Amino acid sequence: MARRKLTDEEMAAKVAKMKATKAANKAKALEEFGLAAKPAKKKFKKKRVMTDEQKAAASARLAAARAKKGPSQNKLIDESVRNLPDDNPLSLVNVRSWIKENKELLQGIKSLKDSKDSKEREQYQKVETYVSNLESYLRNGIYVDYFYGSRMQNRIKLKVTHMAYNRDGSAKRSVGNLYPDVGLYTEEMSKAGI
Repeated sequence: MARRKLTDEEMAAKVAKMKATKAANKAKALEEFGLAAKPAKKKFKKKRVMTDEQKAAASARLAAARAKKGPSQNKLIDESVRNLPDDNPLSLVNVRSWIKENKELLQGIKSLKDSKDSKEREQYQKVETYVSNLESYLRNGIYVDYFYGSRMQNRIKLKVTHMAYNRDGSAKRSVGNLYPDVGLYTEEMSKAGI
């Protein structure tokens, strides 16, 4: 799995933590040698004071920049996914909410990743693969998973576009698939010999 690029805030927090650790280690080393560490000088940043006219001008510039930018175009999302209406089960809004929910679930079951119980490891891997498949769907528009939904509760139905036939000329069919001539092929249809 590729590493996620850190945001500016995360990078700043990471750098601040590294500096604090370095300072603590330096102070500890100086203390071991019997030397006293010099207190760090605090840097104060002057607060920018704006007049009412400057505030109004700044907000007007910001509003103009936002209007010029326009709405988000989601260029990294495949066009076929972007164009789906929001009420479609595989729409961008739904898939993003499923990704968010399952990533939170992954954080909660992180301890199962290295569990000695194979069923627990399988549960973690199943959720991790589902998230990966959803992200892949957003990038390339091809849904490769057999399940969908926030908890993988729904099963994808396969649509048959080209019929296959047995040697005697009867159509080959599988229960749960959508066929152009009969629609959804059910267990009852199979028992009836359709």
